[in-house]
Amino acid sequence: MIIDFGKLNGNNSVDTVINPRELFDVLPEKDDKYEEYLRDVQTEVLNKWFEDYRDKKDVIIKMNTGSGKTVVGLLMLKSCLNENNGPAVYVVPDPYLVKQVVNEAMSLGIDVTENTNDPSFLKGESILIINIFKLINGKSVFGTENVKINIGSIIIDDAHACLDIAENQFSIKIPYNTEVYGEFLNLFRESIKQQSEVGLIELEAGDPNANRIVPFWSWIDNKSEIIRILHNNKDSNDENLKSLMFGWPLIKNNIEHCYCVIGSDGLEISPKFLPIHNIPSFQNAQRRIFMSATISDDSVLVSHFNIDHTMISQAITPNSSNDIGERMIIVPQELNPDISDDQLKIFYKEISQTQNVVIIVPSNYRAKYWEDVADKILNSKNLHAGVEELKKGHVGLVVVINKYDGIDLPKSACTVLVIDGLPDVRRKIDKIEESALQGNELLLNNKIQKIEQGMGRGIRSKDDYCVVFLMGRSLVNHLYVNGAISRFTAATRKQIELSSQLSKQLRGKDLEELKDVINYSLNRDKDWIRTSRGALVKVKYDPSVKFDDRIIKEREAYNHALNNNHRESTQILLNVINEEENQIIRGVMKQKLAEYLHFYDPVETQQTLMSAVKDNSQVIHPIEGIQYDRLIPTDVSQAQELANYINQKFRGPNKYILFVNKLIEQLVFLPKTANTFEQAIMDLAFVLGFRGQRPEKQFRKGPDNLWSVGQSNYFVIECKNGAVTEYISKSDCNQLNGSINWFYEKYDEGNHHVPIMVHRSNEFEYAASPNKNIKIINETNLENIKTNLKSFAQGIAANANDVNKVDELLKRYSFKEAQFIDKYTTNYK
Repeated sequence: MIIDFGKLNGNNSVDTVINPRELFDVLPEKDDKYEEYLRDVQTEVLNKWFEDYRDKKDVIIKMNTGSGKTVVGLLMLKSCLNENNGPAVYVVPDPYLVKQVVNEAMSLGIDVTENTNDPSFLKGESILIINIFKLINGKSVFGTENVKINIGSIIIDDAHACLDIAENQFSIKIPYNTEVYGEFLNLFRESIKQQSEVGLIELEAGDPNANRIVPFWSWIDNKSEIIRILHNNKDSNDENLKSLMFGWPLIKNNIEHCYCVIGSDGLEISPKFLPIHNIPSFQNAQRRIFMSATISDDSVLVSHFNIDHTMISQAITPNSSNDIGERMIIVPQELNPDISDDQLKIFYKEISQTQNVVIIVPSNYRAKYWEDVADKILNSKNLHAGVEELKKGHVGLVVVINKYDGIDLPKSACTVLVIDGLPDVRRKIDKIEESALQGNELLLNNKIQKIEQGMGRGIRSKDDYCVVFLMGRSLVNHLYVNGAISRFTAATRKQIELSSQLSKQLRGKDLEELKDVINYSLNRDKDWIRTSRGALVKVKYDPSVKFDDRIIKEREAYNHALNNNHRESTQILLNVINEEENQIIRGVMKQKLAEYLHFYDPVETQQTLMSAVKDNSQVIHPIEGIQYDRLIPTDVSQAQELANYINQKFRGPNKYILFVNKLIEQLVFLPKTANTFEQAIMDLAFVLGFRGQRPEKQFRKGPDNLWSVGQSNYFVIECKNGAVTEYISKSDCNQLNGSINWFYEKYDEGNHHVPIMVHRSNEFEYAASPNKNIKIINETNLENIKTNLKSFAQGIAANANDVNKVDELLKRYSFKEAQFIDKYTTNYK
């Protein structure tokens, strides 16, 4: 046996060198794939970290996907160990990525372990590789409240993906078929009813769209009972209460600063911000390094990990941003709005005969759309086996459900990537917040983040290439109407810019010609490769860090509230509100102010909410309710109203068409889409030159939608697009009858209305007593509206400034008031 005596006397350079660049050189067991050198971008990042940043508590590193982040991270942590800043932990989003990091470490010859009890980890001799679940949970070996295992240095890789998982770890989700759910619903039934009587009925009837937030004063005032219920069930063996067992220790001491949303399928309890101090080993780590390819808004590190933003002047980046793989980015429905999803489905299937085409969809429902052409559909259960199969050879058309990060599809594993539709929010509280923000641009950041993460799945190195398609009316509308493209990272923006220049030559072309264009990439045309790489040569990373001051102040207020200093919390938010110009956001901030006010001034709380609702009708309403604002008819013609609307809302006719195409996509009979559908119905009113309102949503009473259609005439509309029954139920009938009575109460006898039910069926069940004037928009009617709306929008886009032409188009497609009823509604049975 040969003994290495250098290891015994401490002279082994692998365990003593602290400069990570030099450390790489002395690693004796590196794989041949490294060719004895690091890439320029890796060297640049390592040098900057070692020389200027390694002694800082919090560091942000931004490197493109496929640029070698994992190697950089492992070398940094090994450097930390050699400098006696251990134990060291490398954190990734999921178990699959743990294996990837372990394999990379083995290729480098760096000692790692997956065992938290491994003595070599605890002594600071090897790096622990874990997923974020192991770090953050109520049973964490790193402690909840008390330190169990110290951490000296830690890297959070794919930081945004880890953040999403951390949110879920701090949440408690209780299914509807449990006693705990029943106790909570009974406890908060009256407060939910006060917010919306219809909402409570829908909740108890099992409506899949029903999600109601518990008013914060009711939640705070019932703190003792909430604690009793949850504490009594925290050790239950019921699999349905698993999230309670792991989540309760993380939020139990701050339960009054949580939100509770009760839905028909279950309830969710989640903190306003993550009380990350409940994982003290992470909170107290000497060095915390956050790595990501796509961080464009660093505020989430404040909101989720409570970092001190004042200590971070800029991020560590390579000198150049050209370390990204080649992408040709195509948006077919922006090039030609007439291209349908069905045409694209056939198009992608044809390509998949010779290429691996990967389509990322936001939901199980959308995955069903691809079932007839998919060779494989991958979910959380079969994802990694499916990815390995793609890496081994040709599979065809593969659909991946809601996985925008954490999978590598290099080279031929994915040469064509499709992002189909906007990523969907998953937590109930996110759905509530999305509704309250009413499409505000703040919602865009997270969605753009996920889209960009998804777009990176097909390029895993500088030499990799992929054609990326963005499809779906909602996604395309968000990109071009709301200016979302500016939120992508510099390299992605440059690739989109190059593709846009290419697209100008394709505008209005059919898919067959588009196939010829993408073959420039797929067939490795030298001119395309030279142009694509040349576009990135001078692209630089932006090392500046971007922290939203509003998020910083909200987190500061939350931290004060955790210490029962609620007066300081309210003062901080008051200052934010006084500086906020956006009315929608100001209303949301006033609600958050009221949440802290309630701890010491319940009367002022309700007054603040009255003010909040005036700014934003979607926030929680005060106990006293609010005054209904009548929908006032326009004093100009329908054609002129439409022309004014287009000029004010859209900067060009193409943007108007994109918006209408998004509406068409959202006007579907589909469960769990009520909020989106009702918003689309309101937007449709304006698209046709009418005016719209959502009384039940905005004022908690009245119909789903109200249209003012000229003079003193109105449409009172109830939307049941999620109904799957053969008949219109008695309860749905009673809801519309109630809305008719509401109209008589709010509008005098000089106003006239037509009650309309949107439902698959036009036949009421026997027990129902429908008003004689009710009209129905069924599936056939809705399809007719959508078909004619598409042609109408194209005509309007070409003639938006000619009011006479607009009027002619309204008549031609039967969108005038009386015509609309005759053409697009039917009588009930």
